[in-house]
Amino acid sequence: MNQANLFRLCAELSDSGLPFVLVTLVEVTGSAPQDAGAKMVVTADGLAEGTVGGGRVEAKAIEEAQAMLSEQVDCCLRDWSLKADVGMTCGGRVKLFFESPGVASWQVVIFGAGHVTQAVAQLLSTLPCQLTCIDPREEWLARLPGGVHKLKTEDPPAEVDALPKDAFVLCMTQGHRSDLPVLKRIFQSNRDFPFLGVIGSHAKDAVLRKELAEVGVPEEKIVFHCPVGLPIGSNHPGEIAVSIVAQLVEVHDAVAKPNETSS
Repeated sequence: MNQANLFRLCAELSDSGLPFVLVTLVEVTGSAPQDAGAKMVVTADGLAEGTVGGGRVEAKAIEEAQAMLSEQVDCCLRDWSLKADVGMTCGGRVKLFFESPGVASWQVVIFGAGHVTQAVAQLLSTLPCQLTCIDPREEWLARLPGGVHKLKTEDPPAEVDALPKDAFVLCMTQGHRSDLPVLKRIFQSNRDFPFLGVIGSHAKDAVLRKELAEVGVPEEKIVFHCPVGLPIGSNHPGEIAVSIVAQLVEVHDAVAKPNETSS
């Protein structure tokens, strides 16, 4: 195994924002199919590079890594008897360390990749969250910082159904005409996110609520922040971004620590 290729792949996956797990065989006792120090990279699709021994032990390790990605666990250590835990005839033991630098429990999804999103992404890239940006314009997605999951699609509303249920969602597309279909999909499919924000004015807020009610969304279910962001700063994209990220952090803290009150 060429570890240079393996670490190069880790860097590429990190830059792309695609979650992965790096599995390291940290200790071997007795007979085992691979030596300590062996590594492999696993994505949601399966083994991407490397090996920790092949056969049943590797299959079990891949299954463990994929479960970590699904459950958004960032690291764990497993100590397996190859006979009792894995079902192999050799009588050794292995310790495997699983780490996923691409997993973050706080998921943020932004529809739109314009100027404000660019500034928001720069700020969020310094926080422990995973940012996904959805936009039909490849050139704007390309400007986003490394680590952002970039999703190019001509049909952004179609992506609503696949969003994590605990995602913080922002609608910051090119305008009202492209924000409204995303909001319609959210409310008509009964998605209930812990945070839903829409960039725009109080006038836009009123129009959106009126149009959502006209398509049958009950008034009590039309819950979103518009204008999104705390009431600070000017209309400069950087200052708007600060206000939005501050509000995201404020709500995230309240959701994560519901029983704690500020002093």
